[in-house]
Amino acid sequence: MPNAREIMFGISAGLFPRSPTAAAIGRRRLLSESSFSIPWWYNNKSGLRLKAMASISTDVEKPRKPWLFVGLGNPGKRYSGTRHNVGFELIDYIAEAEGISTGSISFKSAFGKGFIGDVPVMLAKPQTFMNASGESVGALVSYYKIPLDQVLVMFDDIDLPFAKLRLLPKGGHGGHNGMRSIITHLKGSRDFPRLRIGIGRPPGKMDAASFVLRPFNREEREELDFTFQNGLEAVRILVQQDFNRSATFVNSAKSLHTL
Repeated sequence: MPNAREIMFGISAGLFPRSPTAAAIGRRRLLSESSFSIPWWYNNKSGLRLKAMASISTDVEKPRKPWLFVGLGNPGKRYSGTRHNVGFELIDYIAEAEGISTGSISFKSAFGKGFIGDVPVMLAKPQTFMNASGESVGALVSYYKIPLDQVLVMFDDIDLPFAKLRLLPKGGHGGHNGMRSIITHLKGSRDFPRLRIGIGRPPGKMDAASFVLRPFNREEREELDFTFQNGLEAVRILVQQDFNRSATFVNSAKSLHTL
C-alpha cells in the first residue's frame, strides 16, 4: 500500500506533468547549483559561518571633531568694551547669533558648545588674563583632541586698520602676548588659523599698552558691529565650506564706510 508521500507525489505529477526533457533540465540545474555554486555563507573547512550581507554597509561614520573658536581678552568690568577685548566681543556676537551659551567654565575659559549649521563648535574666552591665554587654550586642545587646523583664535591687532579683518592659516605671534602664550602652550606650533581684528594704531605719541585699553566711541562701535557681522559670516563659511572660501570673503570684505 503506497504511503502518504507517494500518494502526494502521484497527485502532483498528475496535476503538473513534466516532460522527460524538462525533468532532465531540472536535474542538471539542481546538480549545477548544489554542486558548483557554493553559497557565500558556507565555508568548506569550518561549515556554516555568519557574514554580513554585502548590500548592507557595516562602516560606522566617525563623529566630526568640533571646531574650537577662541576669542582673546581680559576678564572683568575694567576691560569690558576696550580694544584689547574685541576677541571676547566677537565670540559673544557668534554665541548670540547661533544660540550658544558660554555661561560654563572649562579649563579656565568661559565656555560653550553648540552647532553652526550641522557642524559642532566650541566657543571659549580664556579667563586667565591675556598674557596667560595659552594655559586655557592648550588644555582645551589637549583634552578634546582638536586638530590644530580647527582651532581659530580671534584677537586684536594694532597693525591692521580699524575694523579690518584678516584671516590667515598660520603665523607667528606678531608681538601679541596672548598669541605668544598660545603658541608656547601648543608646544611651539604656529600651525593654527587666526582671525585678526584691526583696532588701528595709537594716535600721536600714545603708547600701545594704554591705547589697547581705551573704549570705543559711538562711531567706532557702529563700524565694529558691522565688522562682527562679517566675522560671523566668515566662521559660517569656514566650518560649512572651507578655509579658502572664508579667507576670500574676509580679505575682500568692505568696511561700513566703503559701501
